[in-house]
Amino acid sequence: MTDAPKRRKKAGEAGKSANEYADGVLSGNKVAVAQAITLVESNAEKHFETAQEMIEALQQRTNSKSVRIGITGVPGAGKSTFIDAFGTYLCAKGHRVAVLAVDPSSKVSKGSILGDKTRMERLSRNPDAFIRPSPSGGTLGGVTRKTRESIIVCEAAGYDVILVETVGVGQGEFAIRGMVDFFLLLVLTGAGDELQTMKKGIMELPDLVVVNKADGDNVKNAERARHEYNQILHFLTSYTRGWETKAVTASAIQEKGIEEIWDTVTAFLDTTMKSGVFEKRRQLQQKEWLYEMIQEQLKHHFFQHPSIKGTMPVLEQEVISGKRPVSGSVKELITAFLEG
Repeated sequence: MTDAPKRRKKAGEAGKSANEYADGVLSGNKVAVAQAITLVESNAEKHFETAQEMIEALQQRTNSKSVRIGITGVPGAGKSTFIDAFGTYLCAKGHRVAVLAVDPSSKVSKGSILGDKTRMERLSRNPDAFIRPSPSGGTLGGVTRKTRESIIVCEAAGYDVILVETVGVGQGEFAIRGMVDFFLLLVLTGAGDELQTMKKGIMELPDLVVVNKADGDNVKNAERARHEYNQILHFLTSYTRGWETKAVTASAIQEKGIEEIWDTVTAFLDTTMKSGVFEKRRQLQQKEWLYEMIQEQLKHHFFQHPSIKGTMPVLEQEVISGKRPVSGSVKELITAFLEG
């Protein structure tokens, strides 16, 4: 008879303190890093408080010089394959790479598709890489807070290149753009068709557009798409001041264009650091994080307030039945919250 599989420990289950979590992260131990991110992702109130103390401790004890890169693209663009090749290349150059793959969470089942790690075979085996697929849903902050704090954990552990992969082209990309230094958009051939699948404004976000899968019989099509994208980008205002966004071709499978893409990232860093844009962007991101946390905390405390818990079900039913106006109900709830 085989032994039953060991149960995976949940965040905070062992009763570890915030400083103990921080010590583990700073040691660079991958298991400790994974446990710290699990703590960050937990929706339990007690874990939230411990996570905030841990993040504060890490920020006080580290001075990271990492680069944060957001990577997105339409479904089928080959994001995971590209990250596998790109991350492996960076590790070979002496970097330590952390990949945070933000996966979609179902609003019905609350589950998520966490398959990215299996599609990054080489990188997942590399001792200088850490891959963390994370569900995007949940409460107490959701994707924005949890991703920001996971980035801090990885940087404190010594990872100097943080790759944040998003689920595809949509609203989430605007959130990720606001927490990274460099934003890369992966596209396929047939620029006109692909652009129809993108939400308005997405082409104004990237610092580099990569036409992936430029191999085999698709090389000519990829070059044509690159030309078309560059024409489009020429008429758009670049998201980063002082930087001209361009399109290039690459083949993640054949590892073509990977070195040139990293050269573009380093040129971007050099340009933005000299101009002060890099530091100013980091400062603005901290400010945005502050306001996001205020909003999330107010929302959380509002719905957990005893007065609201008691009044909300009644008012909710009256609003649904049309017996009470929404505006009047909101005013009553806000008054109950403030007076309580």
